[in-house]
Amino acid sequence: MGDTHRERLDPQRERRTAVASGPGPDRAPIIIGGLPSQVPDFDPEETREWLDSLDAAIDERGRDRARYLMLRMIERAREKRVAVPEMRSTDYVNTIATKDEPFFPGNEEIERRILNATRWNAAVMVSRAQRPGVGVGGHIATFASSASLYDVGFNHFFRGKDGGDGGDQIFFQGHASPGIYARAFLLDRLSEAQLNGFRQEKSKAPDCLSSYPHPRSMPDFWEFPTVSMGLGPLGAIYQARMNRYMEARGIADTSRSHVWAFLGDGEMDEPESLGQLSIAAREGLDNLTFVVNCNLQRLDGPVRGNGKIIQELESVFRGAGWNVIKLIWDRSWDPLLAQDRDGVLVDKMNRTPDGQFQTYATESGAYIRDHFFGGDHRLRAMVENMTDDQVLHLGRGGHDHRKIFAAYAAALAHKGQPTVILAKTVKGWTLGPNFEGRNATHQMKKLTVDDLKRFRDRLHLPISDKQLEDPYEAPYFHPGKDSEEIQYMHDRRRALDGYVPTRVLRAKPLTLPGDHAYAAMKKGSGKQTIATTMAFVRLLKDLMRDKEIGRRFVLIAPDEYRTFGMDSFFPSAKIYNPMGQQYESVDRDLLLAYKESPTGQLLHDGISEAGCTASLIAAGSAHATHGEPLIPVYVFYSMFGFQRTGDQFWQMADQMARGFVLGATAGRTTLTGEGLQHADGHSQLLASTNPACVAYDPAFGFEIAHIVRDGLRRMYGSSPEHPHGEDVFYYLTVYNEPIVHPAEPEDVDVEGILKGIHRYAPGTAGSIPAQIMASGVALPWALEAQRILAEDWDVRADVWSATSWNELRREAVDAEEHNLLHPEEEPRVPWVTRKLSGAEGPFVAVSDWMRSVPDQIARWVPGPYTSLGADGFGFADTRGAARRFFHIDAQSVVVAVLSELAKAGQVDRGVLKQAIDRYRILDVRAADPGTMGGDA
Repeated sequence: MGDTHRERLDPQRERRTAVASGPGPDRAPIIIGGLPSQVPDFDPEETREWLDSLDAAIDERGRDRARYLMLRMIERAREKRVAVPEMRSTDYVNTIATKDEPFFPGNEEIERRILNATRWNAAVMVSRAQRPGVGVGGHIATFASSASLYDVGFNHFFRGKDGGDGGDQIFFQGHASPGIYARAFLLDRLSEAQLNGFRQEKSKAPDCLSSYPHPRSMPDFWEFPTVSMGLGPLGAIYQARMNRYMEARGIADTSRSHVWAFLGDGEMDEPESLGQLSIAAREGLDNLTFVVNCNLQRLDGPVRGNGKIIQELESVFRGAGWNVIKLIWDRSWDPLLAQDRDGVLVDKMNRTPDGQFQTYATESGAYIRDHFFGGDHRLRAMVENMTDDQVLHLGRGGHDHRKIFAAYAAALAHKGQPTVILAKTVKGWTLGPNFEGRNATHQMKKLTVDDLKRFRDRLHLPISDKQLEDPYEAPYFHPGKDSEEIQYMHDRRRALDGYVPTRVLRAKPLTLPGDHAYAAMKKGSGKQTIATTMAFVRLLKDLMRDKEIGRRFVLIAPDEYRTFGMDSFFPSAKIYNPMGQQYESVDRDLLLAYKESPTGQLLHDGISEAGCTASLIAAGSAHATHGEPLIPVYVFYSMFGFQRTGDQFWQMADQMARGFVLGATAGRTTLTGEGLQHADGHSQLLASTNPACVAYDPAFGFEIAHIVRDGLRRMYGSSPEHPHGEDVFYYLTVYNEPIVHPAEPEDVDVEGILKGIHRYAPGTAGSIPAQIMASGVALPWALEAQRILAEDWDVRADVWSATSWNELRREAVDAEEHNLLHPEEEPRVPWVTRKLSGAEGPFVAVSDWMRSVPDQIARWVPGPYTSLGADGFGFADTRGAARRFFHIDAQSVVVAVLSELAKAGQVDRGVLKQAIDRYRILDVRAADPGTMGGDA
């Protein structure tokens, strides 16, 4: 009767009963939040008993107790491997209970003294860099908040490269670099002179340090560039995946390597930071740990002032399938949480927004007592025996070495999932009241005398007031090479296989294939028409058969292998999938069936150019990361390469990664039917801005053969100047328009192909000389224009294949730079000028690119010069119509040559109107539609 009476009087119970009973007697449709809604209840009576028990717990002990019981039930269900859906977020407390924390093996007092010295030296280095007359600044607050997170890693977890493998791969948060330098200084890896050269890479060279982690600037120190927000986490995911890929294929033993990515909570707003979390979970990358420094602040203010960034990130990572460890409170909170029988403290923690927590970080203990603990008598009672100073020093977990150690140990022990550690810290921690938790702290770069004194006192450093009279000359602190602290640091690094960060070149040059690998490509295609994309794929097949380097190729494409004619690799090379292929492929009976394998050679990263480029970078830097060179070949729609992921190509250059990048389906007019967003007429121009990118626009297969062979030599061979190979990558634009590829000419000009231009077809008919330069798919138009000019206008035009406008310009710029700086020497003549000297008549350049691409060399062409190009937006139409619209087809080239000859007085201007009318240049519909489709 009592139960019935309670049911009648409790509307919440009535609501629960209605929901549980559902609309019919056979099943209970439920439940919000991921539990099944169509699973029949085969034992309604047992279900009712469980629900009644829950109701009783709520009614007799309250909702907080019931909630605790439910959480424990979920925990036990997971322990017993019951498939219970993940909760999106948990209470705003540490994931690891105090009773579950492991023994801390370090000497915490020594580590505190080490960290104090590191903190001081990092701040002094930045402050010195801000001195008058220099003013290059730096960032203090980020490292101040994350210093303990790094220190525990350095002392107990980060493995170096002296253990016979690649060690750990650590993606340091870019703005924390001063602290990494400061620690290296204590270990005598960096000198005081180098610290004084922070951010003065030329004026203080060689005693200088880069602003952030830049391997190209400091190739023996940094491994991974991270300061372009979002690329660090993305790169770390694909580095962890590349480690597994290399191990699965027997290329390197990466079983002991762990990838650590140190990130900021504000950085997680970048799409690249969170966009690829699922692949890490899907492939079970338990060799990966994210450490998110949640100091709750962006550059301008709170990350989530009205919300809770840790809770938000927990939901995101849990939903993506990651293991989440929250590290929120330090050990001083443990006694208070142990008293929280009613859950009132946890509730207060759950409800307090980040913006308010930031205010607490800047206020007094009395303020915190009144505003955090003062609203409930039970909270007030918890701190009634604590002084205001003790209340003030209730700290955040990201500053507690023991809590951090527990989180890191748990991350390494966890199997089957990647782990994220969400560590709460205070931005500017220990720097004093002018820095800690302030909205402007990220931009604060210098400390006043008073700031320095407070900072010194807080760190307990033996530095006198007199030494601090000039804030820009505050001394660095080093306890001495033989001190207990320094010996402890060296001992820990020896135990962990060496110093980090360190970049080492241990890979041996590869034995590269000889002429036989390129012979087929040099024979041409006979009567068959193939696109340059397919020509490259055929060459790639031959290279992958090579016994020395074949297994080192890593093929990468964003769900476009079939588009590029590369599905022929599916049956033999196979697609990498650590789980293999656990289903019957729908095309299993076909010759080119889709095949996945744990040892597959192809990386299929889905429709994600960012993911593919991250794979490219990880593979292209394996020679340094693991001492085993890989040869990545990344093929993509050229429009979605440099334009979409240009920042990553810059990252690739900084990381000194190598490989081949193929902009397939290139050209503004060649990819028929796709339209404005697919029509690439400028990626060659974008590529020219990257100093590490060697870009080519070949027309024929034999050109591709020489370019690829030279690329392998430069990147993976050895020379006196580059004993470990060159830190460049190659970009080839290839097309999907089928053409007949000629055999290599007997007198082929290999030097010209590699340097950027060679005379492919000298004019043999006509009396008026002219020159046509063309690249890529435009070369057949130039050859047709050569024929028309000779037959219709008595013009003898030579046709040049410009394989690289970019390389021609680079060499010319270098020559001009030398002449500027060495006026006493014989002036250098740019190679392109020398190559074209003696060529008679005007020069007309044409390509399927914007005119800006060929115009790069205009000033060095020894004669009248003009260009034709596809400037403007692309559109969907036939190739012929598009080329007539942009006036780059053969007939338009003819008119352009005649126009230049008329300017020179070599033909009558009247012939221009005749030619325009004769070829109906102004009528798009008059153009021959041209070839249709394309094989790749």
